Amino acid sequence: MTLVLQNLGTFVVYALIAVFVQNAVFTRGFGVSRLTKLVTDSATDSLIFCALLTLIQILSAPMGYYLNQWLSAPEHWYRDYIGPLGYVLCALVAYGLVLLVIFLLPLANKRELMAVLPLATLSCAVLGPMLITSSQHYTFAQTIGFAVGSGLGYGLAVIMLSEGQRKMNNRKVPATFKGLPINLIYIGILALAIFGLTGHMVSY
Repeated sequence: MTLVLQNLGTFVVYALIAVFVQNAVFTRGFGVSRLTKLVTDSATDSLIFCALLTLIQILSAPMGYYLNQWLSAPEHWYRDYIGPLGYVLCALVAYGLVLLVIFLLPLANKRELMAVLPLATLSCAVLGPMLITSSQHYTFAQTIGFAVGSGLGYGLAVIMLSEGQRKMNNRKVPATFKGLPINLIYIGILALAIFGLTGHMVSY
């Protein structure tokens, strides 16, 4: 029972770290290009995208963990060469599982889910956290917690950028800064604020 509570505590701590302290967007720049398009794209539901991204994170993280455990054996000298490819395959397997569930469940918005799923899967917001957890040699609980937190952190970034977008669409913003430039400046200011709160450098 103590071990279960300890692992649960580790999971929660690393999820919170991934959401706030090591946010994939604001501290590492993962998925910024997709984020800036997502906020201005009325055809894509941000909530659905973030939910699918988090689901892909949760499914691919355990596979990435066990792949890293297997590659860490001394005889696998080639791990640095095939490791990134392995993480891509983990994401694709997670994509296949989610796609199968979408097909099997009687969902009204299947077409929308199938259109958003590839964008949520083949993203550095998915592959980046897997690379981080493997390079930092996280435990299983830490890996899952960081994966969940990374997905939720991306959702938080979408909410914050959407809120900022409404306030940046005013006449006081110079014409040369409207659109992408002001969005990138806003993301940069948020990133600096997070670094100021955490007070340390990113380890990777």
